Amino acid sequence: MLVEVALPVPVPRTFTYLSESGSIPPGMRVRVPFSGRKLIGWVLGPGVAGRELNRLRSVERVLDDEPSLPPDLLALCRFIADYYTTPIGLVVRSALPAALADAGRSAPPVRTRRVLRITRELPSLQLRDRVFGRAARQRACYESVEAAGGSVAVRRLAEELGFSLPVQQGLVARGVARLEEELEVRDPFADIPAAGPVAHVPTPAQHAALAELVQAAEARAAQPFLLLGVTGSGKTLVYIELLRHVVRAQGRSAIVLVPEIALTPQTVARFRAEFGDVVAVLHSALSDGERFDAWRARRSGARRIAIGARAAIFAPVQDRGAVIVDEEHEASYKQSEAPRYHARELAVVRAANAGAVCVLGSATPALESWSNAHNGKYRLLELPARVAGRPLPPVEVVDLRGGKVWEQSPGTPDALVPAAVRDRILAPVLVRAIAARLDRAEQTILLLNRRGYSSFVQCRNCGHVWHCAECNVSLTYHRARRRLVCHYCCHDQPVPERCPECAAADISLRGVGTEQVERAVADTFPQARIARMDVDTTSGKWAHHQILERVANRELDILLGTQMIAKGLDFPGVTLVGVVNADVAMNLPDFRASERTFQLLTQVAGRAGRGPAGGEVLIQTALPAHYAIRAAIRHDYREFATRELEERRGPAYPPHQRLANVVLSGTAEPAVQDAAQAAADSVLELLDQHAVRTVTLTGPAPCPIDRIRGRWRWHFLLRSTAAGPLGAVCRHLQLRYEPGPGRAELRMIVDRDPVSLL
Repeated sequence: MLVEVALPVPVPRTFTYLSESGSIPPGMRVRVPFSGRKLIGWVLGPGVAGRELNRLRSVERVLDDEPSLPPDLLALCRFIADYYTTPIGLVVRSALPAALADAGRSAPPVRTRRVLRITRELPSLQLRDRVFGRAARQRACYESVEAAGGSVAVRRLAEELGFSLPVQQGLVARGVARLEEELEVRDPFADIPAAGPVAHVPTPAQHAALAELVQAAEARAAQPFLLLGVTGSGKTLVYIELLRHVVRAQGRSAIVLVPEIALTPQTVARFRAEFGDVVAVLHSALSDGERFDAWRARRSGARRIAIGARAAIFAPVQDRGAVIVDEEHEASYKQSEAPRYHARELAVVRAANAGAVCVLGSATPALESWSNAHNGKYRLLELPARVAGRPLPPVEVVDLRGGKVWEQSPGTPDALVPAAVRDRILAPVLVRAIAARLDRAEQTILLLNRRGYSSFVQCRNCGHVWHCAECNVSLTYHRARRRLVCHYCCHDQPVPERCPECAAADISLRGVGTEQVERAVADTFPQARIARMDVDTTSGKWAHHQILERVANRELDILLGTQMIAKGLDFPGVTLVGVVNADVAMNLPDFRASERTFQLLTQVAGRAGRGPAGGEVLIQTALPAHYAIRAAIRHDYREFATRELEERRGPAYPPHQRLANVVLSGTAEPAVQDAAQAAADSVLELLDQHAVRTVTLTGPAPCPIDRIRGRWRWHFLLRSTAAGPLGAVCRHLQLRYEPGPGRAELRMIVDRDPVSLL
């Protein structure tokens, strides 16, 4: 028997092996020989005999009792491989835990635990009175298990909740519960307290949105929904109410995607408060054992709600009823390595394949989603106001042009000028606003989307700027480490004492990073409790959660950080948001620069004023008249989208046209340039040969960042109004074009639907 096997190798084909034990169902893992190694592969179906039938090798072992890749996931992997032009073996490997995909690892041991599971619902108080009589402890135990989602570990009931085994056995004797063994899941969120259940009456807008979503769930319609809700409008509550219907009323499963690991603990706490132990979590910070346990629990149906970052889109949940993508505009949903999928697009595909409701939620949707909502592909639902009638916070712009905001009265001694003002980091109006919050015991968030102490180091004498030896980017000074660091390849080196060009010792730190803001704020407000949240301070497994927990507990006065503090966080004590520099990303050579700036400003502004005390936002910018800044001031997404869509008409960028970014890289720039030109010529020849007029090519040219990790980079863009022809050209490049051998170690990347061109 011949079987077709996908292997996790960067080769755009599958392989045929002999199965001496007969047919093997698709999705089963097998161990096979390949180029002198033993690899784990996945059976895709029957193989096709070629001319070298007598040279075929045999499957050494079938590793599964049942397919580790169920049919719906296998179909999704085929779609990804075709659309994103990636070898299907690499796609499958990314869809499964490492323990199932790596031949050098073994699956973590299976553990079981004993649980008490409710078997009979008691909907009325009168019925509970009859069943339990005077057995108050049994009734309390029943209601605790019910509130936790219907099942709780026996050990937890006894040790944490105080219900002894005889009390639990009493429920079994009354026929309302049973004791059973289930797979034990190593739970990375076990020590994170769940939020209390949120009792609320839906606003009219929430009620209207829920009515449409529930109707679609009942009809098992494949219509995706774009939920446009201003910050603080209660989108999460809409998700929870929808899942109450899907999971509890319909008995189906769901996937919930969040953009950042930092947001996951808060989201998990809210969902677990409503659904108890049916929630499983997946993200990249989990250990192999935790990932494997979560995957296994979802596959068995024990955990029917999967929450996580983009990789959670591969959760093997059965009978999906809803797929939710929170903050759907976030670039982190796009995978940066092969397979370069976008989880938002896969969410639409997975929902459609299962007849599930797909909800894409955001206060600042991606323009692609906004366009889809207007061309009929998505249905638009709106939450135009905050819950409880709270207003959106007023936003004031602080104009940085000309340095006027920094001027002090003549003759004022430097010692009397706040450090943050003296260092030209915070304008006096923002310093006064922070001081007022400290006086009132309120909280402040400060955003600067640039980590480090200074963004570059320069010689004052000759102007020399220190650059990374492997990347064409300036090195960033990190004061805590006293090192110059490259944020692309992580190269670091000591701070120089003299300039290598002119030998001068007059070294200047230029630009501002989060470290420098932290120091200036601490000097200005020595009594304030301050925390910084960026990549450098959140490398620990639960560092994000620990910082955010301190904010929630009012143990911090000022939280400052990069974009990770701008999204999805709900802290009623925050009444002031300050943006240190709104222009950091505005002038990047990327067509999404204005969109990212508007989204970031709107999202971070939405962290203010969520409590009864209201809020205020101050944005420091040297571009106060830019349309992205003006729209963010008014919290007006429509105004921004209308202008940005017009800006992208010429030259045409998404959503007006589909885009693919083809990047050639290597260690020698001339060879890379020649390879990029040859690849572009190959595409032009193909288009001319087949008279294709719907695909155009721009370039080749050096990438905006033309060298990273010692590799020179050139690229060209493919544009098309139709997905089919663009996909055909991308597959042609994958299958037919070879960069060629040589010492330059040439490689080619085809990035379809890129979120960045840097």
